[in-house]
Order: sequence, then C-alpha cells, then structure tokens
Amino acid sequence: MPHATPDYYAHPTAILDEGCQIGRGSRIWHFCHVCAGADIGEDCNLGQNVFVADGVTLGRNVKVQNNVSLYGGVVCEDDVFLGPSVVFTNVKNPRSAVPRKGPGQYQTTYLEQGVTIGANATIVCGTRLGRYAFVGAGSVVTHDVPAYALVYGTPARPQGWMSAYGHRLTFDQHGHATCPESAEKYELSPDGRAVRPLGHTTNKLPKISN
Repeated sequence: MPHATPDYYAHPTAILDEGCQIGRGSRIWHFCHVCAGADIGEDCNLGQNVFVADGVTLGRNVKVQNNVSLYGGVVCEDDVFLGPSVVFTNVKNPRSAVPRKGPGQYQTTYLEQGVTIGANATIVCGTRLGRYAFVGAGSVVTHDVPAYALVYGTPARPQGWMSAYGHRLTFDQHGHATCPESAEKYELSPDGRAVRPLGHTTNKLPKISN
C-alpha cells in the first residue's frame, strides 16, 4: 500500500530522507528521491524519477515533470512549471579532480513566480528567470531572462513576450497588449526590453483547490 500522511502523499518507491520538508497537499511519485535538506512547499507535484538535492527550495504549486534533477542552489517560487527532463547545473567550471561541493561552491539558479521551462531545456547555473518567463523546449539558458519574456534556442534568445496565462502577446503601436484568455493588459517599455502588467490582474489566475 502507498504510504501517506494527512499532509502529503508519497509513492512507496519514493525515498524521503529524514529532515526534508514537504508541504501539505504535495504529491511525490514513483522513484523520486528527496534529500534531507530539501524544502518543498504546499501543493507541489513531483513526477516519476525526480531528484531533489539538499539546498533546493520549491514554493507552492510547483509542478516538476518526469526525470528532472534539481541540484543544490535551485530556488523556485510559487507556480513554477518544469517540463520533462529539464536539466539544471550548479557549478560552472566542474572538474572531476577538483572538489567544488558545498557552501560557497554552488551557484544559485532562481526562478521567480510563474516561470515555465519546456521539456529538455538546460538552465545554466547562476541565472535568474523573471516572473512568468517562458523557456521553449530544448533551449539552453545561459543568461538572466526578463519577466514575461519568451526565450528559446541554443543559446536561448529573446523571441517575444508571454502573458501570465501563457499566451504570446502582440503589442500595438502604443506598446499595449491584451491576453486573449484572461483579458489582462500589458505594457511594453519604450526601449522594448521589459513588460509589465497594468493593474493587479494576475490575481485572476485560477486558485488551486485542495
């Protein structure tokens, strides 16, 4: 029988090291390994064969698809989506013969609220992805990504802008765009390098039901 607590569910093949923190309502599936120093928030979902190392922090409602390894230094805010086989690193200059482990060696990779990363993308350590950034499948991210930006390619380059609901935005001559699903309005900066929502309409995102 699967083992469960009133707070979260874990499949019997999952390994949960003593000391890991797992939030209420989270689900951990087949062959996952969560290390002692990992901190997983509420309502998260870890698909099959996910590894979560010491020093990883996941916020609320983070969805991690199959075959993703999260290494020390990865931080995900709420509502992040990691597609199948996404790859993270935590050392930029690894050498087998040179020890580079532990505090002071691992670089932080920070994913702000609502980030989506497509299947098989690689995120090089030391980067920060802004709110609701969207990384296309198979991309290699080597630099910071602005909020609401759509990036893809190898290396990943800016290709446009995405709404919080995941729709590509088309801006008019005044620098304004509307999400076709939520009707949320966005504004493009005069230099074309940043996007911001007009008002607090990201609160329209559906709430998670427990």
